[in-house]
Amino acid sequence: METKHVNKYLKEMITCTMCGYCKEVCPTFKEIGWDSASARGKIALSYGLYMGDIEPDDSVVERLFQCTTCEDCKRRCPSKTEVVKALEAIRKDMNEAGFALEIHKKIYDSIKKYGNPYAETASRSEVLGEQPKKAKIAYFAGCTATYRNKEITDAAISILKKLGVEYTILDEVCCGSVLQRTGFDDESLKKLIDANIDAIEATGAKKVLFSCAGCLRMFRKEYKQFRDFDFEALHFTEWLADQELKLKPYTKKLTYHDPCHIGRHIGIYEPPRKLIERIPGVQFSEMEYNRDKAKCCGGGGGVRSAFPKLAQDIAANRVKQAEFAQVLVNTCPFCLNTLKFGNEKLKQDTEIIDILTLIDSLME
Repeated sequence: METKHVNKYLKEMITCTMCGYCKEVCPTFKEIGWDSASARGKIALSYGLYMGDIEPDDSVVERLFQCTTCEDCKRRCPSKTEVVKALEAIRKDMNEAGFALEIHKKIYDSIKKYGNPYAETASRSEVLGEQPKKAKIAYFAGCTATYRNKEITDAAISILKKLGVEYTILDEVCCGSVLQRTGFDDESLKKLIDANIDAIEATGAKKVLFSCAGCLRMFRKEYKQFRDFDFEALHFTEWLADQELKLKPYTKKLTYHDPCHIGRHIGIYEPPRKLIERIPGVQFSEMEYNRDKAKCCGGGGGVRSAFPKLAQDIAANRVKQAEFAQVLVNTCPFCLNTLKFGNEKLKQDTEIIDILTLIDSLME
């Protein structure tokens, strides 16, 4: 198997000392228990493919796609090995060699044909009931909130209206996160990037607000590797935390889940907490694992689609950590759905909601 992509990460593969610290935090290893499921195991498999010592048989392909890209391994790694970058590169090599997982190919085909991973034919404007227009603030809704969790887009738009903000929705397509995470080609990714940047620039927006952690991560970390832009990409909570809000009292016991893609990946920790703490009467407590040590929901990296039981088990572990709270709040629709999926197994009496839905319900 040709390994032209992972070759660029030879330093990462040989820097790993196989110390095993990653096993302590890897959500996949916790569930599977085999060393090959840990971050160091995946690095060893990647190096074996690079050297030609092993073949990409079904067991190897399965392990290398069983990574949620949570990046807790990098936080724990004494050598700060870029495990996720190396894994995304070897996934590209496997895909090009014909070893892509069928479910990921189906998602890829849907994005190319429909502009979203769900094969939905309705446009964003049709779903959201608005048309793009000129405005200084734009809302990038994302595929999941648009087509699967419209309560989030409804809340986001409602908040903007209540604040009297001139805003616009966008003629957007998939941000490309799922393609990047599962190892598909840069040419397809570049088309999505160009389409989204063109759509934003057509509105003249200077700030773009995101309710999806994965979408925001793409703009902050990946997009500028392909094309420059001069607008500011913000998570909705980053912007909202600086607005004047009048909120009704809310006295339930509440905790917060840090999505990996805005937490460890880009360091957004305080704005959601700042918002929560401004709610009158709220009883806010942290989970044991929070901020950069927060546990993954289990849904990222293509794991939810390809290995649903694994994703559900990881999610159930995370929800269990919130058992002291009546409400578990998060800031990513994909985390929201995966945590709810985990709670279908756990059946814990915890309400799981998005922060925009909560804030909108409390705004006067």
